[in-house]
Amino acid sequence: QVQLVESGGGSVQSGGSLRLSCVDTGYNDRLYCMGWFRQAPGKDREGVAALDADNRATYADSVKGRFTISRDHATNTLYLQMNGLKPEDTATYFCAAERRRSCRVADGTEEYSHWGHGTQVTVSS
Repeated sequence: QVQLVESGGGSVQSGGSLRLSCVDTGYNDRLYCMGWFRQAPGKDREGVAALDADNRATYADSVKGRFTISRDHATNTLYLQMNGLKPEDTATYFCAAERRRSCRVADGTEEYSHWGHGTQVTVSS
């Protein structure tokens, strides 16, 4: 059973950095696609980054060059390193997982079966 738990959110000033973590406490299959989504108040949940089963990463245009998604199979942990944060990055960030080989950041929320509860990121100007 997949159980995803996010951590690492917080409040930072514009230009700051945070690293989000997502631990899969219940599963250990390297075939999983994993992704980070975010949702700001009043907006739809949007994909931020995705990592397929072969560790190929894709990013939303709004975060390219600033965010990096990575995975540590030894600890079943997905990361999102966020640098150069902007106020528009303020949102609740969710990790998601699905048992398939191929995935991209453009995949919608319906493509993922497993979700964490989210962690809040607030960036002040």
